[in-house]
Amino acid sequence: MTASSAPADLCAPLEESTVSSPRERRALPRPYDAILLASFGGPESEEDVLPFLRNVTRGRGIPDERLEEVGAHYRALGGRSPINDQNRALIRALRAELDGRGIDLPIHWGNRNWQPTMAEAVRGLHADGHREVLAIATSAYSSYSSCRQYREDFGRALVETGLLGTVRLDKVRPYFSHPGFLAPMADGILDALAQLREEGHDGARVRILFSTHSIPTAMADASGPAEERTGGPAHWYVRQHEAACRYLMDAVAQRRAAEGAGTELPGWELVYQSRSGAPHTPWLEPDVNDVIARIAEEGAHDAVVVVPVGFVSDHVEVIWDLDTEARESAEQHSLAFRRVATPGTNPRFVAALADLVEERIRPDAPRRAVTEFGPTADVCGTACCVSGSPRARIVPTTSALDSGEDLRASRREAAGDEGGSTRPADAGTTGEAGGR
Repeated sequence: MTASSAPADLCAPLEESTVSSPRERRALPRPYDAILLASFGGPESEEDVLPFLRNVTRGRGIPDERLEEVGAHYRALGGRSPINDQNRALIRALRAELDGRGIDLPIHWGNRNWQPTMAEAVRGLHADGHREVLAIATSAYSSYSSCRQYREDFGRALVETGLLGTVRLDKVRPYFSHPGFLAPMADGILDALAQLREEGHDGARVRILFSTHSIPTAMADASGPAEERTGGPAHWYVRQHEAACRYLMDAVAQRRAAEGAGTELPGWELVYQSRSGAPHTPWLEPDVNDVIARIAEEGAHDAVVVVPVGFVSDHVEVIWDLDTEARESAEQHSLAFRRVATPGTNPRFVAALADLVEERIRPDAPRRAVTEFGPTADVCGTACCVSGSPRARIVPTTSALDSGEDLRASRREAAGDEGGSTRPADAGTTGEAGGR
């Protein structure tokens, strides 16, 4: 493999007619021979908790004493994160869905922070004879920790294993706008409102809180490609969440109207959870617990419905931050509390993931996107979703217009020439929702 050919091995080919659109950029269909489910990872036992958290925070200098505070959330669940079994169940469900569609692609699994690691997954793919791999991340939105960092994980794994140029790893588009991701949550909202109504709660006194993982504001500002940041931050992470929330409320209103229940709905707002990092670093707000306290103080509501709109499965941060801490906040303030389930292995969500595979292997497959934000690109734009941190390192990425430049810049940096690129690419969160 020559230095000149290697960068191109990280780049997906584009349809010439769509290169100009940062949201509708298409990759040419390819003969993929395997699928990689990419996730955050989590400990499998008490002994795994601290080593796992060290992996999550590597390079950030966080002492073990602080990590043990977060570790208490895992230890309260027996030291075993539910995310691993959730991924195993998702793989089984996706296997059945793909089989039903006649798509015979094996599914491998790799994690950012625990076994099986991404490098182990790439080695396994190669050993099994696979060379063209399509990756699905367990994260639906555009930001550094939820999209670009996975593309970096793939680039690192290819370099680390020496398989760059031999194995190709492309990532499917962010899928927050796919109806199969959103429909299960719309059902959950309707069910929660019906339960509260049966218990005598006035719908006008219910507040819906859409919750997602907080990230540093600099990371949120940098979400989206450079071509949409020329006049200021693109704010894709927040805008995508807001679009998903509005779609869900519209879907709930339409369902209620069809059932003759009227379209008047409770008010809603987007809130954040699971903040980590230094206290002086600005992160997205408001926090879900602060909002619950404010709602109680205002006195206009007596119940809250919390919708984990930013998450794919009921992992530790959903269970701890919402089912434990947010529920306790509501109880302390005498507010009724309901928490909507994440998509998990709901058949419509599993079908949505299969749709993402089909649209990359079949040129006539429909691309479904139902929110006002519209679709997102198969191939990320230049400097898309960088971390926003001035201390970030340059690492190779895949599935982007600038993937070849990322590889060249990382090689220059490794050789001591740090002037090759100024784009940061290293930040993250301390919990499972870094993989959402």
